[in-house]
Amino acid sequence: MALKMKLYNTKSRSIEEFTPLKEGVVTMYACGPTVYDFTHIGHMRKYIGDDILRRTLSYLGYEVKHVMNITDVGHLTNDSDQGDDKFEGKAKAEGKSVWDIAKFYTEYFNKTIKAVNILFPTVQPRATDHIPEQIKLIEKLLIKGFAYETDEAIYFDVTKDPHYGELSGQKLSDKEIGARDEVVVDKDKRHPADFVLWFKLVGKFTDHIMHWPSPWGDGFPGWHIECSAMSMKYLGETIDIHTGGIDHIPVHHENEIAQSECATGHEFVRFWVHHEFLNVDGEKMSKSKHNFYTLDDIQSRNIDPIAMRILVMGTSYRKPLNFTWESLESANKTLNRIRSFGAKSGTGGKVVDKYKNSFLEAISEDLNMAKALAVIFEILNDKNHDKKDLWATLLDLDQVLGLNLKDIPIFTITVEAQNLVLKRDKARTEKDFITSDKLRLELESLGYEVLDTPNGTKLQ
Repeated sequence: MALKMKLYNTKSRSIEEFTPLKEGVVTMYACGPTVYDFTHIGHMRKYIGDDILRRTLSYLGYEVKHVMNITDVGHLTNDSDQGDDKFEGKAKAEGKSVWDIAKFYTEYFNKTIKAVNILFPTVQPRATDHIPEQIKLIEKLLIKGFAYETDEAIYFDVTKDPHYGELSGQKLSDKEIGARDEVVVDKDKRHPADFVLWFKLVGKFTDHIMHWPSPWGDGFPGWHIECSAMSMKYLGETIDIHTGGIDHIPVHHENEIAQSECATGHEFVRFWVHHEFLNVDGEKMSKSKHNFYTLDDIQSRNIDPIAMRILVMGTSYRKPLNFTWESLESANKTLNRIRSFGAKSGTGGKVVDKYKNSFLEAISEDLNMAKALAVIFEILNDKNHDKKDLWATLLDLDQVLGLNLKDIPIFTITVEAQNLVLKRDKARTEKDFITSDKLRLELESLGYEVLDTPNGTKLQ
C-alpha cells in the first residue's frame, strides 16, 4: 500500500492530498524540451524537480508511468503562435538541416539528464512521430464545433470553452492583446486568444521544410496539440500529474486543457505541478537573454553535475532560485562530503528508522527537500549510531535524492587533501593556528574527519 503525500495543485491553488486514479499507479506527463538549442541548467532545475517527484512517488510505493515528450516541430519564437519557426531559424544559422538540428540537441538533452542522474522516462515520444494522432484529435475538435478552419490554419475557438482561463486565473478579456505591427495576423482569426492546431503551407510558411499531408492540405501541427495527443496515447484521456515550468501556465497548459477536455468531455489533468525559474543575477536564465550555462560549463570547472541536484533541493520547487557558481561549488563540497562519509563507513548496516521517518515526512509535505536535506546533515553529524547503519540509511534515502551513492569508490585520500595536510602540519609546526584552523575547515568541507595526532594530521 503506497503512502500518501501532499502536493500543491496549480489548478486549485492549494496543497491537496494526492491519490491517483488507479490505486498504486501514477500517470505523469512532463513537458519536454524544444530541441532547437542547448539544454541549460535552468532547464535542469525543472527536470531534476520532475525526477525528484517521480522518485518520491516510487519511494512511497507507487508504480510511475512517466512520459516526457520531445518537441521537434511546431514551436514558434512566440508561444502564442506568432513569430518564426525555431528550428528553421537555427538550421539556417548553423548551416544544417532542421532534422539534424533536432537530432543533435535531443542527444545533448539526453546527455545532460544522464549527467545529473535523472531517470529516463518510461516513454520519450517525439512530436514528429505522432502526426496521425494529432490530426485525429484536431478532426474530433472540428466535428464537435470547438475548432474552425481559415485559409491559413485550423484554430481552436477559445470562446466555445466556458472554462478557458481557469488554470491561470485570466479572463478572456485579459487576453485581448493586439498583435504587434510587424506580425502578420490571420484576418479570419476570430479571437486574439484562439490558437493554432494546424498550420497550412501558405503565407510565411509556404516553404516550411517540415510538413505532412492532412485533410486540410499539407502543413504542420501547432505546439499545443502535440502534448495532448501524446499524453492521451500513452497515459489515457485523464492523467494524474502534468508538470512544467511556471511560464507554461498562461498559454501552453491553458491551451492543452481546453483542447483536451473539449475533445473528450472530461477532466484532462488532476494535478498540475509547476516549477519556478532558476535565475541569474535576479533574472530568469534563458536563451533569449544569453545568460545561461550548460553541462559543459559545469564540467569545465571540475564540478560534478550531480551537485546540481543538491543545489536544487535547497529551495522549494515553487520558489525562484538564484544561481551562482559559489552556491554550486558549495553543493559540490556537500556531495563530496556525503561520498567520503560512505567511502569510510563500510557496508552491511541497517536503516535507522528515526531518520527514514523524518525524511518520509519531509518529502510527503509537497516535496520539502530542504527539510529532507536537513535530515541528511543530521545523519552526517551523528556520533551515536554505527557508521554502517548511517550509510545504509543514506543509501536507502538516495532512492529519492538520486546522488548515485551506491557507486562511490572506497575511501581514498586525494592528492589535493594530501597537499592540504602538508600545509596544515607546517602551519602547526610554525604555531600559525589561524591558518591551521582554516585548512582543517577546508579538509572537512571535502568530507574528511581531521584528527590531530603526535605524528601530525590524520584523515579518516
